[in-house]
Amino acid sequence: MATLDAWVALAVEYFKRVSEMANLNITNILEKMTGKDKDYRYMATSDLLSELNKESFKADQDLEPKLTSTVLQQLEDASGDVSGLAVKCLAPLVKKVGEDKVVDMTNKLCDKLINGKDQHRDTASIAVKTIVAEVTTTSLAEKILLSLAPKLIEGVNTAKGAEIKCECLDILGDVLHRFGNLITKDHEYMLTALLSQLGSNQASVRKKSISCIASLAPSLSDDLLAKATLQVVQLLKNRNAKSEITRTNIQMIGSLSRSVGYRFGPHLAETVPLLISYCTNASENDEELREYSLQALESFMLRCPRDISPYCEGILNLALEYVSYDPNFTDSMEEDTDDEGQEEDDDDESANEYTDDEDASWKVRRASAKCLSAIIVSRPEMLSKMYLEACPKLIERFREREENVKMDIFNTFIELLRQTGNVTKGQGDIDESSPRWLLKQEVPKVVKSINRQLREKSIKTKVGAFSVLKELVVVLPDCLADHFGSLVPGIEKALNDKSSTSNLKIEALVFTRLVMASHSPSVFHPYIQALSAPILSAIGDRYYKVTAEALRVCGELVRVLRPNLEASSVDFRPYIGPIYNAILGRLANQDQDQEVKECAISCMSLVVSTFGDGLQRELPACLPILVDRMGNEITRLTAVKAKYFSYTLICIILVNRARIHANAFSVIANSPLRIDLSCVLDHVVSELTAFLRKANRALRQATLGTLNSLVVTYGGQIGSSSYETIIAELSTLISDMDLHMTALALELCCTIMVDRKSIQNVGLAVRNKVLPQALILIRSALLQGQALQALQKFFASLVQSANTSFDALLDSLISAAKPSQSGSLAKQALSSIAKCVAVLCLAAGDQKCASTIEMLKGILKDDSATNSAKQHMALLCLGEIGRRKDLSNHVQIENIVIESFQSPFEEIKSAASYALGNIAVGNLSKYLPFILDQIDNQQKKQYLLLHSLKEVIVRQSVDHTGQSALQESYIEKILALLFNHCESEEEGVRNVVAECLGKIALIEPKKLVPALKVRTSSPAANTRATVAIAIKYSIVERPEKIDEIMYSEISTFLMLIKDSDRHVRRAAVLALSTAAHNKPNLIKDLLPELLPLLYDQTVIKQELVRTVDLGPFKHVVDDGLELRKAAFECVDTLLDSCLDQVNPSSFILPFLLSGLADHYDVKMPCHLILSKLADKCPSAVLAVLDSIVEPIEKTISHKPKGDAVKQEVDRNEDMIRSALRAISSLGRISGCDYSLRFKNLMNKIVSTPALAEKYNSVRSE
Repeated sequence: MATLDAWVALAVEYFKRVSEMANLNITNILEKMTGKDKDYRYMATSDLLSELNKESFKADQDLEPKLTSTVLQQLEDASGDVSGLAVKCLAPLVKKVGEDKVVDMTNKLCDKLINGKDQHRDTASIAVKTIVAEVTTTSLAEKILLSLAPKLIEGVNTAKGAEIKCECLDILGDVLHRFGNLITKDHEYMLTALLSQLGSNQASVRKKSISCIASLAPSLSDDLLAKATLQVVQLLKNRNAKSEITRTNIQMIGSLSRSVGYRFGPHLAETVPLLISYCTNASENDEELREYSLQALESFMLRCPRDISPYCEGILNLALEYVSYDPNFTDSMEEDTDDEGQEEDDDDESANEYTDDEDASWKVRRASAKCLSAIIVSRPEMLSKMYLEACPKLIERFREREENVKMDIFNTFIELLRQTGNVTKGQGDIDESSPRWLLKQEVPKVVKSINRQLREKSIKTKVGAFSVLKELVVVLPDCLADHFGSLVPGIEKALNDKSSTSNLKIEALVFTRLVMASHSPSVFHPYIQALSAPILSAIGDRYYKVTAEALRVCGELVRVLRPNLEASSVDFRPYIGPIYNAILGRLANQDQDQEVKECAISCMSLVVSTFGDGLQRELPACLPILVDRMGNEITRLTAVKAKYFSYTLICIILVNRARIHANAFSVIANSPLRIDLSCVLDHVVSELTAFLRKANRALRQATLGTLNSLVVTYGGQIGSSSYETIIAELSTLISDMDLHMTALALELCCTIMVDRKSIQNVGLAVRNKVLPQALILIRSALLQGQALQALQKFFASLVQSANTSFDALLDSLISAAKPSQSGSLAKQALSSIAKCVAVLCLAAGDQKCASTIEMLKGILKDDSATNSAKQHMALLCLGEIGRRKDLSNHVQIENIVIESFQSPFEEIKSAASYALGNIAVGNLSKYLPFILDQIDNQQKKQYLLLHSLKEVIVRQSVDHTGQSALQESYIEKILALLFNHCESEEEGVRNVVAECLGKIALIEPKKLVPALKVRTSSPAANTRATVAIAIKYSIVERPEKIDEIMYSEISTFLMLIKDSDRHVRRAAVLALSTAAHNKPNLIKDLLPELLPLLYDQTVIKQELVRTVDLGPFKHVVDDGLELRKAAFECVDTLLDSCLDQVNPSSFILPFLLSGLADHYDVKMPCHLILSKLADKCPSAVLAVLDSIVEPIEKTISHKPKGDAVKQEVDRNEDMIRSALRAISSLGRISGCDYSLRFKNLMNKIVSTPALAEKYNSVRSE
């Protein structure tokens, strides 16, 4: 113990000595800093900066005063280099000395700023700003504010020089921006002082005052904000004020709205009419006043989208009026002529006709264009109106003479196109009021005007013109079919002209690629000769990005030249050689950019697959290069790149390169020309098999697809050993961890078995390697979709390959259904096994199928309760076989199945119901009357029999041959039966009835829709709810004959959303949601009336909240929860399909805000909605971002109780991750950093390790 104490004492003494030595070193440095030689002072100050930046440095109490005073002294050094270094010393010094010393330094610097010498003022200002920027603790910030803010305000009020006032305002703005919320008690005093400066005679002071007030505004209370706004508005109402003061006040209004967002909304009633009045009544030469007014109105549109709604029309008219405001220039805007040379002459003349450096009208036009852009972005519901009123004006203004303004016009038009794409995604041309239809009508004018711009000399103008064309093609993919010929000269000129920049060439090439990919090849056939030469020339460009884009265009050119291998309307042979040689030059060159290599590989594979019959001599030279790149490129890349790049980046590059090679040979293998690959096939298969061992998912997927194509086309040329290797690799890919990969692996396995079933080794390899994995997979509860279909095909192929006996496979499948030690299999797993058994039986032939059915019947006849699992499986298998095959030859099978309705086990009853319905599907005429008769006579079995009937109706609703059989004989009886059960007290029965009615409506709409409509006014709420759910089931994605009838009748059903019963309202909301997803055209015209009703369902209704007394405690039950959840999910769907009908601003406040603070089940869809709105309507979200932060912050800060069960903990974790996804979407909004609350929230997330980890995780998803 004594030894330990000695060591501790020794260590303390050591660190004391080290500290003393460090302080002694600093003291020496400080002495040198006061020397006469400026070089010594500079070097000493540099040494001090190095010492301060060391983490181990810590100043003692004696050293702190010397340190701070010396640094302050150096700020006044005659040498600018020394004083500059001293300023840099302040940043680390703030963190190394006590808070009192920092405050003392700040005070001294502030005194020097206000009362010091002029030559030291700039340095003092920079020093104070540096200290303010480095303050991180609240306590230090408060101390600095208490001493600094009054001095700065005093400097603003009393300083004689404008320069001092500006410096004080500048620093005050920084302080308020960072810590304005810490000095709320001084806000009024500061605001009064700052507002008084708006009347200053110095423009610089007024400008800094505006910025300072804008920094203070987010922290102001609503009352003080109202006071500030009112004072500025009162000043604006004084028409006798000086014009420069009026302009300042208008700028102040705009800055306030940008700073406080939606909080400025209540003041729009006074400000908007005032600004419009000033804009229209300003003198002819007062362009700045008009510019500032329009900028303020733009800010209102973006930051107050809800409250600005009544004024949108007036602002739109104003912006349209002034977007062409050019009082000093007259342009007749005559129609374009067709003579290109004449156009160029006209352009030259118009360019030189009028120039005036003092002309500022372009500022008004630019502000108007941006205001129009704000309307387009923030008001999706006004899109059709924008096409009718704004679109023609914008197209006309493409001829703007000021290039910068022209770019803004282009950008505004591009925003119009993008918003059209967002709003109408997934929709067709609905009617003459649809934005897409209206855009189509403007295409000829757009092309005509853009053609004129492509003939301009300005490179910037041409780039902007191609950007417009690109966006046009993206939104309307087939719109340039009749106009492409007029654009060809512009493309040629952009690619051939020596003055063209790389940026212009890339824009022209991207547009050409997009237009070729989205139009019929015949559109381009007349222009191939004109286009091919510049495209091929661009492949040889020195800039790699131009080359890569040219190769992509060349790929589209290949498809255009020969879209159909059987017959072609254009002679493509003259182009094969030049295209091949141009690409080969890039493919063979190893010393070039990766992007070019990848594009060359992809393009050459297209050339080989399309023109291979004309390249017989060249292929022996070309194909080995492709194969060589597949192996050697990857090895070489690993060796070379390792010196320069991280391991992760190398892996990404390797995987992308390998995937492109795999896709290249897939393209060649899929070619109908059956290209001869004999010289490289073995090498290709070997390399691809190796790719299956790589960890990257995308690479393995591409490889599986390529191998499948190669086996189909060249299966006979692949050796048995190669197949065995491939099969061994496939077995490792079959797992429920990645069902898509599993499906691809099983499909390749089936292709190999079908193609090579005569090779015994292949069948043996499949049986030994793949079959065990398939039998493990089939027990998974996750198995579904494409993977399940591929597994069924696998068993069918395996039994047909003559390598595995049917009996062995059937036993394996039946055994897979046996319960394991951990319990019985999931319902989905049993269903998957039954489907595979059915497919296996049908593939094995009638004899094997019949014997299997008899075996299954035998299991059902066994009354032993211990065989319940077997009986369950037998029923599912019979149902799956019966759906695919008529079982009427098996006597009394329906009676055997229905006897299982009496089983004591619910799962067997359900399986029996399923089996009976599916057996009836196989022979409708025999078994459907049996089911209907049983429903009439067996009251106790009605629920199960209704499920059987549902299976029949659902299957027949998608089978047109079955529909006619159902129509002719049984529809009346079924309807009477179903309508009798509409009022059932059991919700399960009503749901089955509703689904049956909905599917019958697809078969007999003329009979069903009127019958359902009559029942919407039924006095029984259960009937009304059943009818609404039935309508939901009748609205399917595919076109049906019910659509025409439903278009005029659906409003009756959806208006049940006003029903007094909450169950009926929820049913109507679900029907609306389904209609919005599957057939949005049905409801678009009804949304103005439906949306307010839908929003009302998202609000918590206190009358639906009740308290249940459970003795020792009380439990609150919210009966409206499911309805609110359904309503928010419906809104989520509407944002995808009917965005142009939704006003997001009126929904966010108060409805979404309420949902974000609601129950867990409601919060989750609200987070999804918020993410969607942040992407599609960012300005509407940005306007209320401060309000949104509070409920989201509560969500991510919520912690479950200490005694919470695991399920509650997991749900809370899911909710936090959901909220963080929404926050991630909010963080992508441009301008979100203006919100102080959001910035604080992000800081909280980053500084909390648990939240930061989750946030980074969701961002990388």
